[in-house]
Amino acid sequence: MVIGGGAAGLNGALMLARSRRSVVVIDSGSPRNAPAEAMHGFIVLDGTPPPEILRRGREQVRQYGGRVVFGEVASAEPAAPSKDGDLRFTITLADGRSVTARRVLVATGLKDVLPEVPGLAEHWGHGVVHCPYCHGWEIRDEPIGILATGPASIGHALLFRQLTEDLTYFTQGIHLDEATRARFAARNIRIVDAPVQEVVNNEDGTLAGVRLTDGQVVARRALAVATRMEARTEGLDGLKLPVEDLPDNMGRRFATGMAGTTEVPGVWVAGNATDLAAQVGASAAAGALAGAHINSLLATADTDAALAAAQGETPVL
Repeated sequence: MVIGGGAAGLNGALMLARSRRSVVVIDSGSPRNAPAEAMHGFIVLDGTPPPEILRRGREQVRQYGGRVVFGEVASAEPAAPSKDGDLRFTITLADGRSVTARRVLVATGLKDVLPEVPGLAEHWGHGVVHCPYCHGWEIRDEPIGILATGPASIGHALLFRQLTEDLTYFTQGIHLDEATRARFAARNIRIVDAPVQEVVNNEDGTLAGVRLTDGQVVARRALAVATRMEARTEGLDGLKLPVEDLPDNMGRRFATGMAGTTEVPGVWVAGNATDLAAQVGASAAAGALAGAHINSLLATADTDAALAAAQGETPVL
């Protein structure tokens, strides 16, 4: 069972399906990059619309016998083991359907938590961006604003400065020390300490800039925001997966080890749910690695069970 139909989940499912494993992918149909017009930074697929990538991925999983089921996971929890002692899990969907699986790959991705600035969310994925590698080229040479959310925003500013000569840093009440102010000044990064009150739009609805609490409007064509990133955990409480908070309020993720293994036997996590900074290519690679690891351990378990059956014993799994 793969919970999550993004790059990590589909690539994990692909590896397992190609190994002739019975695979079901549960896809909520709400990928993180849905607002974006195109995916960038992944060779060959650069510039491809996210829905097209997912369509191809689902098609490829299905061509090897994997199933893709659209739905929300209501609960996931360990179930009684099989007669030979192998692990079992029960995943129940919001519509009441349930599936029993031997192993679970969690690839639910993450959600971006934006600052509560009126008008900001409506431009997410277009005029409001978070990643210089995903969206930076598309807003190059434009007037860009950095909306500070914490220490990570300082590095954000230096990366976006590479893309434009016109960069403004809005501190949003977050302290900026003199050393950093000097570094910004050296790169001609303007600093605005007055808080941003709201986002201002052009007549056609595109982003025009921001209005400060003192009434001043600062024209900007794009805003970059380092969001708080939180792994999607809905419906997964029953698995009791360990989670951890990252420093500087950067986000929360599932804790994992090699190949996406977790402290819960039989459950793996791959992609943005554990690696918050992973782009599409890295998430897909993590899913492939987890899928291969799951298949390898299942092959050992199958062999142990076959040997025990041949010898009339109960295997230790």
